[in-house]
Amino acid sequence: MRRPTGAREAGGGLGAALGGLTTRGRSFLAAGVAAAGCSYVLGQEDLLRVGLLLTVLPLVCVVVLHRTRHRVTGSRRLAPARVSASAEARVSLRVDNVSRLPTGVLMLQDRVPYVLGPRPRFVLARMEPGGRREVSYRVRSDLRGRYPLGPLELRLTDPFGMCELTRGFGAYDTLTVVPRVEALPPVRLGGRSAGYGDGRHGALALAGEDDIIPRGYRHGDDMRRVHWRSTARYGELMVRREEQPQRARCTVLLDTRAVAYAGAGPHSPFEWAVAGAASVAVHLLERGLAVRLLTDTGSSVPGPEGTGGAGSPHGSADLAGLMLDTLAVLDHSEGTGLSPAHDALRGGDGGLLVAFFGELDEQQAMTAARMRRRSGAAVAFVLDGASWAGAPQGADRGGAKERLRVLREAGWTALPVAPGAALPDLWRLAGAPDGLADARRDGVAGGRS
Repeated sequence: MRRPTGAREAGGGLGAALGGLTTRGRSFLAAGVAAAGCSYVLGQEDLLRVGLLLTVLPLVCVVVLHRTRHRVTGSRRLAPARVSASAEARVSLRVDNVSRLPTGVLMLQDRVPYVLGPRPRFVLARMEPGGRREVSYRVRSDLRGRYPLGPLELRLTDPFGMCELTRGFGAYDTLTVVPRVEALPPVRLGGRSAGYGDGRHGALALAGEDDIIPRGYRHGDDMRRVHWRSTARYGELMVRREEQPQRARCTVLLDTRAVAYAGAGPHSPFEWAVAGAASVAVHLLERGLAVRLLTDTGSSVPGPEGTGGAGSPHGSADLAGLMLDTLAVLDHSEGTGLSPAHDALRGGDGGLLVAFFGELDEQQAMTAARMRRRSGAAVAFVLDGASWAGAPQGADRGGAKERLRVLREAGWTALPVAPGAALPDLWRLAGAPDGLADARRDGVAGGRS
């Protein structure tokens, strides 16, 4: 959608416009004044005419350019406004000359954050009255976030090069860079406990247990639901009532503690965890589950109820967009423990719990283990801090394996995550029987080591 930019003029009077005189314009003005003075001293009328011409020409250029500046409009179109990290967005700029006078050469410049690339500049040829010029450029970022685009600046010059004025347009656009979302394979998570995935998706959508209170038969009711005992009692056909279908629920827990992650940048362990949480949330929403995104601070999206999916007040596409927008600006928390998240999970409905943990110490591993009691099935991706920090193979492995053992004994399907791990491979392992024997006793890291 094209958004017209609003003018932002500071001191837009003729006095300020005189400050736009170029070196040539100032030279002409000085020469004209000097020639007029000499003509008075020497009594030469022809020299006075030359002095007046040299003086009036730059002033006329200032007046004409000043009027033209207010008759040139600019607009910007951003497509799309939300992109994944490392993906490109196209920004289209349009300039319209709505005056009856032609313009000189124009220089168009848009202001963008440095992470999106160099500042774009364009030189536009002379525009006829009612003319239009369109240019475009691309922006991309490897880092999540919201980035403002603007303001748009237009530099105008007269055909003689006497004056140069800049017009600013105050409207901004915002580019949202969300985490990369990977396509995940359909798997059955939780085995006999939950059965999430293609294999049990239909069962999850079926009605619950029958209500013991029957109702009268209605045309179209399945005869297999006839309650014969009540039929004999009331003397008319009675059928068993059905409860409303209950959609399977899932909570995606993201550990954002700064103490749990080392390093920064697009390839840091925290960015891997954020992208993993985004991929899992979108994948489960597409499968019709009601998904809630929860952080270690206890805050959740869309809220404590965690509603979402098909047929919910929030459409799955809208909810996915809301979660991605939240993850786009999510940063490290100052907390040191997982207790707020544990408290937020109290009173849960036994749905699936998928967690992305940073490095866990003994106390936080015990807290995470207690979260398993609030869920029907639980999968944990634990980032191995030693390997992400570049430690030699085997460094601090005993402590990491002990944390995984604590989680597994509590009922988690816990998988370690090392640098270069592919989430689809880990997701497939999580759906294998017993996490493929707990990833063959931690001998696999993302299926590659």
